[in-house]
Amino acid sequence: MLVVLAKGMRVEIWISGDVIGVFFRAGVRDLARSLGLTGMVENSGDKVHVIAEGEKKAIDQLITFCKQGPEGAKVENVDVTQQPETGELQEFA
Repeated sequence: MLVVLAKGMRVEIWISGDVIGVFFRAGVRDLARSLGLTGMVENSGDKVHVIAEGEKKAIDQLITFCKQGPEGAKVENVDVTQQPETGELQEFA
């Protein structure tokens, strides 16, 4: 019997609005780690930038969080781009 493992996916997410100084990065990091995703989150100017790899269901949950953010955030736009999975990131930082 041939077993085919489902490949994960990679997304790049840019979040804009009032997203700096409201623990957005910490919320993304904590959720991503709990979902078993690898990647990174950083502030980039007035936006939050996320790269995440993992199972589609977990990625979808992370995107849902990014669209609302933590308490105090006012998300105006979330731009998501799917990319080929690289496997280069070993944890979520």
